[in-house]
Amino acid sequence: MSLAICSFSSGSSGNSYLIKNGTDAILIDAGISATRILHELTRTGTARENIRALFLTHEHWDHTTGARVLLKKLPQAQVYASEGTLAELCEGGAGIPLSFAADVAPPRRKVIAPERPVRVGNLTVRAFHTLHDAAEPLGFSVESEGKSIAIVTDTGVVTEEILFAAEDADVLVLESNHDVDILRNGSYPWPLKQRILGEHGHLSNVQAAQALCRVFADNPKRRVVLLAHLSAENNTPRVAEQTVCALLAREGWFTGSNLYVGVLLRDTASLLYTL
Repeated sequence: MSLAICSFSSGSSGNSYLIKNGTDAILIDAGISATRILHELTRTGTARENIRALFLTHEHWDHTTGARVLLKKLPQAQVYASEGTLAELCEGGAGIPLSFAADVAPPRRKVIAPERPVRVGNLTVRAFHTLHDAAEPLGFSVESEGKSIAIVTDTGVVTEEILFAAEDADVLVLESNHDVDILRNGSYPWPLKQRILGEHGHLSNVQAAQALCRVFADNPKRRVVLLAHLSAENNTPRVAEQTVCALLAREGWFTGSNLYVGVLLRDTASLLYTL
């Protein structure tokens, strides 16, 4: 059985990813409408009943806005998140207008932590800490039969813990949120610019490239890199890809048979990348 990933949406207006292996499937984040997620499940040939779990990276609306309705439509699925994320969702914090508490029964809410990997059918999901202005944000790696997919978004810096989680990934979804010059010269108010540029903000294109150089040096395996969570105003797919590929080439890493670099789009679902 092959491990596969599809991005349903990736950007500051919404994020959701499907990872599956045969009849075992999970979703990571539900930051778009449940209707759109269900449509994409059909497009990718994924039966609703095969979705065993929804994993949430953190409580921000662009990662959770469709979660409550989606979980009603997928009654067999459990929801996994950090203790801090679940608390924010259930208590209605972080500007969340409606609580999980009323609509997602306690037995369906599961805590995941880096020291406690979760087995979902033939998929093993491991969490790792990210640095973001959220209650207790996480990234996830998913493994099956010797293959691995890692999702690293919504972090202001790349820590050693993140590098360790990413270095074995056959497919690495990596945040490349903004171009620093576009952001600094753009229309965002200064406090928002400071937030994005801070240690608990988002990775720039250059930071993404620097992280990739570290990952490749530690493990120069064949892999697919998908640049993710691009800003609508402070980046473009072309700028992100060109910046990252140019910096990689400067360090001797070139796209070709052993390295594919692509960009996940905000409003268009991706191909189903199959290992």
